[in-house]
Amino acid sequence: MKDVKTLLLLTPLLFATLAYGQSPKSSAVAAATATAAAPQSSASGTPSTPPTTASAIDREISIVEKELVEAAEAMPEDKFDFSPEKLNISGSDYKGVRTFGQQLKHVAASNYLIWSPITGEKVPDTVNDGKGPDNMTAKADIVKYLKDSFAFGHKAVATLNASNLVQPITRNNKPPTTRLFLATFAPAHAFDHYGQLVEYLRMNGIVPPASRGQ
Repeated sequence: MKDVKTLLLLTPLLFATLAYGQSPKSSAVAAATATAAAPQSSASGTPSTPPTTASAIDREISIVEKELVEAAEAMPEDKFDFSPEKLNISGSDYKGVRTFGQQLKHVAASNYLIWSPITGEKVPDTVNDGKGPDNMTAKADIVKYLKDSFAFGHKAVATLNASNLVQPITRNNKPPTTRLFLATFAPAHAFDHYGQLVEYLRMNGIVPPASRGQ
């Protein structure tokens, strides 16, 4: 019994030691993960509204939304037409890849297309087969388009509940799917493009906001 008590006393110290030994980047990721996974608490320290599937997915959406919007705002407007093709890197093949602005418009348009079947709400006419508006080139307009698409997603995910989460839904010319898949696929898709945008920023000498101070 004495050994058990000793182990229980040493366990928190062990975890604290491991956490202290992490690199700043690892600690930041761990902290973000803990924040995203932990239920919200009131000022008194008691848990508030218990988390739900909808609230957990909504928080995941908020994370990628923040990183994408901050990345978009960090890029100067005169670089929104940048793509790696312009660098003519020896041995590379970036011919025809999307520009920075086109990447953002694609994410926004895809958000609308992916999330709309959750509620059946009509997507804007501007989705343009997932490309976004061809004539939209101003930074402020593109950033607003991106933000509006995430607002659309938050609204759609708020309708998720135990009865409709995995209920099959049909889509035009596509196999049946579920609201759970659509709700989670959109942020996964957005994170994919965020990773590409990070490289676009760094190719222009800009440290992504999410990586600053690490």
